[in-house]
Amino acid sequence: MFSRKSAGQAAALAAVLSLGLAASAHAGTLVINTDTSDPAPKAAFEAAIEGFKAENPDVEVKWNIFDHEGYKTSIRNFLTAEAPDIAAWYAGNRMAPFVNAGLFADVSDVWEENGLNDSLASAASSMTIDGKKWGVPYTYYQWGIYYRQDIFDELGIEVPKTWDELKAASAKLKENGITPFAIGSKALWPTGGWFDYMDLRVNGYEFHMDLTAGKVPYTDPKVVEVFDKWSELVEPGYFLENHAAYDWQEAVPFFVNGEAAMYLMGNFAVDLFKSGGLTEDQLGFMQFPEITPGLPKAEDAPTDTIHIPANASNKEDAKKFLAYVARAEVQSQMNEILGQLPTNKGSKRPEDKYLSQGFEMLSEAYALAQFYDRDARAEMAKAGMEGFQEFMVKPGNQDRILQRLEKIRSRVYK
Repeated sequence: MFSRKSAGQAAALAAVLSLGLAASAHAGTLVINTDTSDPAPKAAFEAAIEGFKAENPDVEVKWNIFDHEGYKTSIRNFLTAEAPDIAAWYAGNRMAPFVNAGLFADVSDVWEENGLNDSLASAASSMTIDGKKWGVPYTYYQWGIYYRQDIFDELGIEVPKTWDELKAASAKLKENGITPFAIGSKALWPTGGWFDYMDLRVNGYEFHMDLTAGKVPYTDPKVVEVFDKWSELVEPGYFLENHAAYDWQEAVPFFVNGEAAMYLMGNFAVDLFKSGGLTEDQLGFMQFPEITPGLPKAEDAPTDTIHIPANASNKEDAKKFLAYVARAEVQSQMNEILGQLPTNKGSKRPEDKYLSQGFEMLSEAYALAQFYDRDARAEMAKAGMEGFQEFMVKPGNQDRILQRLEKIRSRVYK
């Protein structure tokens, strides 16, 4: 991948140096592979690459863009056979297989030399394996509970901070003929968000990551406790009836029309809430409440990352690119295009009300989970979310569901 400049170019560089301008006499080609084929991610990466090239005119950048599915199937092959210098991917347990296979390079020095342990503190744990950093995060978005501020005000409900307060608010809503929580679980994955937050708030980040990594049985008493707590919302009928028949978008009208008052969802849903007619005076956002007192609050925040493959040819310029993309102003620019959140806490706070609240929440988070179907292996994630949906429809099947999931975990993580 690495190529030296021609003799003429080297002479030109020498002339530039003789004028006292900074330039590198050992320029190379930086090969970048990403799965950013959609318009906004493509534009965000293009802006970052152009900015990097402006600061590093001696570096030639070759950018290969893949579609999402094509990238998933080809990344292991190109990391092994003909590695680029930069590869886009995802944090947490999605990153772990490539680290464990020796396909991603340790970039702890980039973090140390650029103060990233402080500026990227909330995302640090999701980039760390065996005490080392294996990439740089550049964007994420928040999950949390969106709620009807107008309904809360009308019924005199304060924003819940604790589990007991959330249950009390749910009971009051139910008494007034309003379903506490909208959800559409037909596509399964919305149940993953509920499981994530229940486990993160009952048992904490470290336990949750061990569970999704296959290190903890689903019959463990701590997992049973998660479902026991969850049943305190399921048994009284605090979720939308027949939710298994709805996709998540199909559940939105119940929330918009005021038939349901809360919706646990990612920030991408806000546009749909607004297009349905909700105003900012009607729509609020809150952090998922505390369950185990004093437990540090981790959040679900799917995080996009960039990495240096272990077999990269031009690691020197690759490290420069990682450091560049980690910078506060670069992440501000990229995420303004993406409509998401910068991981650098020094970045410009978004003007959007909900992104601004998310930026503050995630910047102060203890740690970040990536979402159940990113953190767990694909086969486990599918089975897990099928089990979560079944539990939310038939909570009496809890023991049978957990035993089934444990059998699958034992096989998948053999």
